[in-house]
Amino acid sequence: MTRLSPFRWWHISEALPIEEDLFGAERWSAGMFWSELANGHYYLAALDSTDALIGYAGLAVAPPDEAWVQNVAVRRDAQRAGIGRTLLTALLAEATRRKVRNVLLEVAVDNAPAQRLYAAYGFEPIGVRRGYYQPSNTDALVMQADVELARESEQARDG
Repeated sequence: MTRLSPFRWWHISEALPIEEDLFGAERWSAGMFWSELANGHYYLAALDSTDALIGYAGLAVAPPDEAWVQNVAVRRDAQRAGIGRTLLTALLAEATRRKVRNVLLEVAVDNAPAQRLYAAYGFEPIGVRRGYYQPSNTDALVMQADVELARESEQARDG
């Protein structure tokens, strides 16, 4: 049973091993998470039945009507159980609540599973950031979704 709650400072120590495992040298540091929280960005923690962190996601809102998905990560042993979808759905709901129209994100060009997840929510490629991920110099695909269309895609898929 997965439960979502606000991501807090005490989740950072549990997020760091997930970052290391999933992203290696391109992982986020504790300071990056602290900065996200200090800047008031919207972050969620996915917790298992023992309240252990199994995933997290963040959204940075840029008024008047744009937001960026900062990250969506699910611990490797908890993947393919719908947790990423649950987190993304919650981020899009928050974007709707804040009257955001466009949501954007960057995803590694070689991360096909994540790209499929985002496409299922109506995200479409709009550009490439060359060498975005460092130190691997991997390109990032920039994807964008209209929040209303993304919510409709979600409802059609779930309905």
